[in-house]
Amino acid sequence: MDSTHPSYDENLPAWLRARDVLSGEDAVKAGGVRYLPRLDSQTDEEYSAYKERASFFNASARTADGFVGLIFRREPTFKIPDQAAGVGRALSAFVDDANMLGTSLSAYAKDVVREVISVGRAGTLVDWEDEAEQRAYAVLYSAEQIINWQMRRVHGRNVLSLVVLREVRQESADPFVSDQTEQLRVLRLVEDTEKSPEKKQGWFYQVEIWALQDAGARKKRGKQEWVKIETRVPRRLGKPLPLIPFVFHGPRNCQECVSKLPLADIISINLDHYRLNADYKHGLHFTALPTAWVSGFDKASELRIGSSTAWVAETPGATAGFLEFTGQGLTTFERAMDRDERLMAVLGTRMLEGQKRAVEAAEAIELRQSGESSVLAAVSLSLSDSMTQLLRWVYWWNSTEDFPDAIGNEFVLAQLNTDFSPRGMPSSEILAIVAAWQAGAISHESMSELFRRGEVLPPGRTNEEEAALVRNSTVKPKQETEN
Repeated sequence: MDSTHPSYDENLPAWLRARDVLSGEDAVKAGGVRYLPRLDSQTDEEYSAYKERASFFNASARTADGFVGLIFRREPTFKIPDQAAGVGRALSAFVDDANMLGTSLSAYAKDVVREVISVGRAGTLVDWEDEAEQRAYAVLYSAEQIINWQMRRVHGRNVLSLVVLREVRQESADPFVSDQTEQLRVLRLVEDTEKSPEKKQGWFYQVEIWALQDAGARKKRGKQEWVKIETRVPRRLGKPLPLIPFVFHGPRNCQECVSKLPLADIISINLDHYRLNADYKHGLHFTALPTAWVSGFDKASELRIGSSTAWVAETPGATAGFLEFTGQGLTTFERAMDRDERLMAVLGTRMLEGQKRAVEAAEAIELRQSGESSVLAAVSLSLSDSMTQLLRWVYWWNSTEDFPDAIGNEFVLAQLNTDFSPRGMPSSEILAIVAAWQAGAISHESMSELFRRGEVLPPGRTNEEEAALVRNSTVKPKQETEN
């Protein structure tokens, strides 16, 4: 029951490594030899000191935060039907509270973006609450929780036929005691052997909850066993669902296949930088703390080191000195760490670079950053697609369409930001757009949209609101004064 997909087994170590690195120094050091191998013949005490002296420069987390910040430099836009219709009101409620925990759809999208940038994968189950609020809501699952999945040919296309989700549930009746146990939520597409009229498609969606058998029974049997504790068939308009309402989120597409982590290369170099830093600090420790040695002194005598003490030896030829590491090899580690920091900057951590003294033209900066932004833009476009699918499922729950795919972009659409340049629209472009509008080449709505993209107009202000502000302005547009 808890068997995992081969792609899950293949990628799980990379996901866990990414989680540790992004969590910071404490998590990386807790990983011990997994991230920092022992030196030859090091004792446990020596290794602990070796590890504690090292510093972890978390460029990966800084990059992830920067990427999320760039995508949400502008608020995402969600197109939904007018609230005059029932489906519009339902979608409006979903945009305000996507997961029934008070999280807006914009904040939910930010959580999705952070998961995908961190580990390259996430998933959303679009479920229906049928007890109190009677509405659709979203549940976000991390890559580690989606342990198994299958595809098959149904309804003339490849669709999800199985998704297994690992969850944790609270068992204790005492609210002050945390007694959590693992459970599996199995989403199946089941074939209707009877092919009854209400299930004319031949397949329907079924949910199963499996829990571990109680500890006593497990102890007797000597193995872990799963027991089905719940089975239900969700219905819409009195009929079972023809598909599994689950959406995958990925950096390149919203399909079930596992993609490479967007930060994989940066994380690898970041860990290499950590190991180099450990060796550098190890050498620095012995360079700064030389070891005293003596020859010809009485072994039983106690010798103290200090400016106010003197050593007297009765043995002729007695001598003393310090064993001191010259430290010349430390420059090799310094150069290697500098190289790693430059590599991380090339791979996306541009903020790690020192400020350039030479002044670059705005066009040169745009050209240099365009390559860096292309990967991030691909993530943004992919997640715009998956968030649109999410809106389609919510629309479908509140409509009479046969399948969610029948709901086009003219009804629902999610768009995340793909313009990551902090530079606003230059004055030359503003004048050119205004001239094109005055010449009748573009409409006033198109001009407003261009200004909104160029951050001339503030986000959230509609064209009608802007037109009203222009009408009420004491300075009239040139076109009106000429007329």
